[in-house]
Parts: sequence; C-alpha cells; structure tokens
Amino acid sequence: MKHAHLGTLEVSRIGLGAMTMAGTYTSEGGLDDAESIRTIHRALDLGVTHLDTAEIYGPFHSEEVVGKALRGRRDQVVVATKFGLVSHAGGGPGVVDSSAANVRAAVEGSLTRLGTDHIDLYYQHRVDRSTPIEETAGAVAALVAEGKVLHFGLSEAAPETIRRAHAVHPVTALQTEYSLWTRDVEAQILPLLRELGIGLVPYSPLGHGLLTGQIRTVDDFADDDWRKTNPRFTGENFRRNLAIVEEVRAIGAEVGATPAQTALAWLLTRGDDIAPIPGTRRVARVEENTAADRVELTPLQISRLDELQPAAGERHDEANMASIDR
Repeated sequence: MKHAHLGTLEVSRIGLGAMTMAGTYTSEGGLDDAESIRTIHRALDLGVTHLDTAEIYGPFHSEEVVGKALRGRRDQVVVATKFGLVSHAGGGPGVVDSSAANVRAAVEGSLTRLGTDHIDLYYQHRVDRSTPIEETAGAVAALVAEGKVLHFGLSEAAPETIRRAHAVHPVTALQTEYSLWTRDVEAQILPLLRELGIGLVPYSPLGHGLLTGQIRTVDDFADDDWRKTNPRFTGENFRRNLAIVEEVRAIGAEVGATPAQTALAWLLTRGDDIAPIPGTRRVARVEENTAADRVELTPLQISRLDELQPAAGERHDEANMASIDR
C-alpha cells in the first residue's frame, strides 16, 4: 500500500472508516462485531494503517469494536476518533459540545474504549458555534502536551475556522466529504489546506454506497436507513445520479476495475496529501477497496471522470446541512 501525508502524519493512502460497524446503514443488516473485527484485521493485513471512528458512532459502539480489534496490534495503525457530538455534562449524544471540559471528558472515554494510552488523530466532529474554536484548539493542545493526543483534526470546518484553529495549534487533517459526486472542497478548502500544510481525509468517498454500482433502487433500503431521505437518493435526483455511476462503471471496465475501485483510484490522483476512508464492515468490501491502490487510470480516463456532471441534490438533508460550518 502506498502512503499519503497528512501534515507530518504518514498513513496508508486508503484507510478504513468504522462508522458502519455501529450499524449506521441499517439496510446492511444487524450488527456483527465478529465480522467487523475480521474486517479490521484483514485491512491491517492488506497494509491499511489508518482507522477512523468517533464516539458518536453507536454511540460508543464503534470505538469499542475498534479497541477489541486492535488488541495486540495497536502499534500497526494510526487511530483517529472524534469528539464534540456527545455532551458529557448531561446533554448526551447528538448535543454539540466542544468546550474545554467536554473535550477532556470525551478523550478519557475514547482512550478507555479504544484500549490505548493515546489517540493519533483527534478531530472536532462538528464546529461548535457556542464555543470559540480557539478554546477547543487550546483544549486539544493541552492533551497533546500530556501525550494523550498526537495530532489535531477538524471535520466539516469552514476556511476561517480552519485558519483560527491552526493559529492556536497546528491542524494535521481536515475531514470532509469528497468524491466524484461531491467536489465542493476544490474551490476554497483544498487550496487553503495546501497553503497551511494540512492533509485532507475524504469521508464517503463512494457516495454513501452509490458509487459502488450496487445500488439500483432505494426501494431496497430499510425504512430507517437515513439515505431514504437524503436528497441525492430521492426522486429525479437519484435517477440523474445513476448516470454518474454508469460512466464510472464504463471506465472501470476499461481497466478491469469495479466502480468502487475506479472512484477511489480517481480520488487518489488528486494528490499525496489526500487519504480517503471508505467505510465498510465486510471483509470482501475492504479487499475490493484496498485493491484500488493498484488501479492506474490514463490521463484521458481521469479527464473523463473530471468532466462528470456534479451530483444532483444537496449532500445532506436540511438538518444535517445546518450542522456544517460554512
């Protein structure tokens, strides 16, 4: 596996997101921790050195699974987790809280669940509009000084927030959505990250599963699968977005790659400071995704993918878009 550089942090250029190990996509069936652990082990065997989770996933369940999977193998991997969407002062899950007190309470719980004495990359999950980013960055800086955290990250942060946080403590990585159907970051965010020496960690690099080519109808989703209300999976938007998948499939066929591998291979051409984290809890899927590291696209194929129409519809519903710092 080739590597990418997130600031001074080196990781495999394809990582593994552990959100689905907490049952986020309900259409994939019930939780199976044993299979999730096998998936993590297989990822490590294939050269993945970057695992991403968060306390809100479950909540807490994903971190617990990752912690179990890494027993005896902790030194093989960069562990990233996130704080700020669970209030530890009585608010509970889903309450945005990045106050200094909450950051300290959150890190202790994550360290325990992950079975480690340090977190390699610690992200603010969503910007807390009630807490100055300088306070949050200072709280993480204190944890870095204590050795409990090695690197500071932000998720879904706007350019001004990134600059202000970076002025207090160096930001190693920004996590946001980036894929063939979500390219907003290319306008302002990516140039800023490169100016400041910050890496980019794209989540949902496969378009919440659509770019795998396996989803042909939303009728197969369970009623509580949140994609049923995602604007890109509804009505005419969904039908238009399937056309993107067909072009990805066609280019993949030319190089002997699946649609998922083709979409990831395109993302890997964007730079060696970009390290996507496709999420799965299936061994077969992690094998497919990591094989994208060996897919070589021609300049003409990259150009064809570059020219694909943007996805139709907002990338989240109104409530979730409201939580994104813009």
